[in-house]
Amino acid sequence: MRILMVNKFLYPRGGSESYMLYLAEHLKKLGHEVEFFGMFDEQNTVGNSAGLYTQNMDFHGTGLSRFLYPFKIVYSLEAKKKIMQVIDAFRPDIVHMNNINFQLTPSIIYGIKKKGIPLVQTVHDYQMICPNHLLYNFDRNTPCEKCVGGHHIHCIKNNCIHGSKVKSIIGVIEAKLYALLKTYKKVDLFVCPSHFLENKLLSAKEYYREKTLTIHNFINKETFSHTPQASDPYIVYVGRLSKEKGVENLAGAAKLLPEYSFVVAGNGPDAHLLDGIPNLKLAGFLTGDKLSALMGNAKLLLLPSVCYENCPLSILEAHALGVPVVTMNSGGMAELVKDGVNGTLVNDPTPAGIADKLRETLENEDYYNTLRENCRHEKDNILSVETYADILIKRYEKLVAR
Repeated sequence: MRILMVNKFLYPRGGSESYMLYLAEHLKKLGHEVEFFGMFDEQNTVGNSAGLYTQNMDFHGTGLSRFLYPFKIVYSLEAKKKIMQVIDAFRPDIVHMNNINFQLTPSIIYGIKKKGIPLVQTVHDYQMICPNHLLYNFDRNTPCEKCVGGHHIHCIKNNCIHGSKVKSIIGVIEAKLYALLKTYKKVDLFVCPSHFLENKLLSAKEYYREKTLTIHNFINKETFSHTPQASDPYIVYVGRLSKEKGVENLAGAAKLLPEYSFVVAGNGPDAHLLDGIPNLKLAGFLTGDKLSALMGNAKLLLLPSVCYENCPLSILEAHALGVPVVTMNSGGMAELVKDGVNGTLVNDPTPAGIADKLRETLENEDYYNTLRENCRHEKDNILSVETYADILIKRYEKLVAR
């Protein structure tokens, strides 16, 4: 089967890129032909035989071309034209989209469907129902669903996109345009990493019905294998250090629990909020064996996200290592963590609420040991890329046959 993978970035950058590149690598091992379409960048690690990509757009640049960006990030004629040329050259059986907004735009959907190619999209965030993609209000530091029903004026009122009125207006124009055109109705299958996200889509638009499939994310199980717990126990956090990820609550909880050690792996714009906390160590951004060792030796993983996480890889990785998780009772987090079984869910998303649940989990030895024992068996419930690809290929084949 020929598969065209589409993503705005074609090099390891974030979650959607890691997902796409790792999945594509496995599909190639199975004998499928895979090519890629996205934005040109010198860091690109994959591409297509036609050598066609969209112009690189640096939103932090100072050149004159940046003044055309407000038009290009809503509807890109360039991306639509070039993806049609790539399709003509590669002749894929199916196209699999990932993150496309701003650099590629949903205009490419029209080009793909004009060629009569079945179209799959993995929905990595809430961009189809929320202009800032997060269902989150940065000013109030709370989840927000006011735009889900199409009332996008709230995005402009709250400057929801990067705190900018101009960017928020552009984001709303994009959302309104493609909602009016019912562009996403043309997609044949939406792969959702959580039932929570799937239900949000289904509640937003009728045309998503019977087109969604929930498959929780996969991990490399070989990388995340069980390691012994450290003699000097600590609570670990792994992820981006930003407001929506609960970094303020993380800092507050650590201060309320001076008797416990915290280790933080990651970086981000709000890392400074964790400075000067005596019982908290910043380990920086880690991957591979170093990350696996850090997580596997932890007493537990803390994921205090304020926003609705979709399907956090850190939870899957911790469970694969036999490590219990304390996280919020919301979003896709509550799908992966069963309260009292493989972790503890927090109903009060404040430093005090998190600190109470950490104490409750760690100070009740019988309770903690039960969680730990259950987590040792959790690895079998986590998808490998092999199982994930098998599920996906079967859906590909149905769409191609149809």
